[in-house]
Amino acid sequence: MTIEQYLDKVARFVGDQYGNLIRQRFADSEGRSELAMLQVPTGPELEELKRAVAIMTPREKADVAGLSDEQVQRMAADAQVDPANLAIFVNGYVLQCQRVS
Repeated sequence: MTIEQYLDKVARFVGDQYGNLIRQRFADSEGRSELAMLQVPTGPELEELKRAVAIMTPREKADVAGLSDEQVQRMAADAQVDPANLAIFVNGYVLQCQRVS
């Protein structure tokens, strides 16, 4: 599975009503529920992830598991996206690849 295919998988339920209800139930005291982002992303979260994936080099896409925390943070800064959401997305992709293989 490529990172683009994983992004498409994550995008399936963007804005889903039931998913949003579940996200609200698991939100922290500030209303955030980042971990649910991989199952039911909001429109803005998905757009951020698309921007981040779009600026990744072919080498980064081929070795996502080898990216350091600093590289992910730098990528988030370059794409102007939430670094926590990008880290969750990258880690989710790596786990998905390990589970499938």
